[in-house]
Amino acid sequence: MMTLMALSDKALSVFAFAAYHQLNSGQKVSSVIRLDGAGHAADPQAVEELEKAGLIDASETELTFRPGAEAMLGRAVDALRGTLA
Repeated sequence: MMTLMALSDKALSVFAFAAYHQLNSGQKVSSVIRLDGAGHAADPQAVEELEKAGLIDASETELTFRPGAEAMLGRAVDALRGTLA
C-alpha cells in the first residue's frame, strides 16, 4: 500500500489542498481543481507522479482521487486532527 510518506512534497501538496477543502467544507473531497483559470494550478510533476502511482485520474481541469487516494486523504485529515488536538 502506498503511503503519503512515499510521495514527493509536490504530490503531497495536492493532498494538502484537498485536506484544506475537506476540513473547510466538512464534506468528503473526492476531486480537486487542476487548473481554475484564476491562478491555481496543480504542479505538473505532482500530477504525473500521482497518475503513475495510480492514485488519481486527471483531466485538463480536475484531479479525481481513486479509492486508495481517498483513503489516504481520510487518514491524513484524521492524523492532522489527532496531531493538533
